[in-house]
Amino acid sequence: MTTKPPPGASGKLFATAALIEALTWTGLLVGMYLKYVSQTTDLGVWLFGRLHGLAFLGYVVVAVLAGMRLRWPLWALLVALLAAVPPLLTWPVERWFRQRGLLSDR
Repeated sequence: MTTKPPPGASGKLFATAALIEALTWTGLLVGMYLKYVSQTTDLGVWLFGRLHGLAFLGYVVVAVLAGMRLRWPLWALLVALLAAVPPLLTWPVERWFRQRGLLSDR
């Protein structure tokens, strides 16, 4: 049984950015439900739309920096960037990268 080395500083930053991006997506989805389905309030969209916009941009920057510092292959960088588009995909991609050892310093 082989153990993966722990994530380095760039890997930890990427993991944090992926989790924050997924959490803000969740908040935005709940906010959209409250605004468009139950029609109770638009506060969730107002707040989480802004937070998710910042988290999305931060995730993209962190993904590019982590990809360069950790020397990801091009396919890994593209997967990380594309994961930011569909809701809640950044977190499973981060888990997958962790399992493959892509978050560890080389």
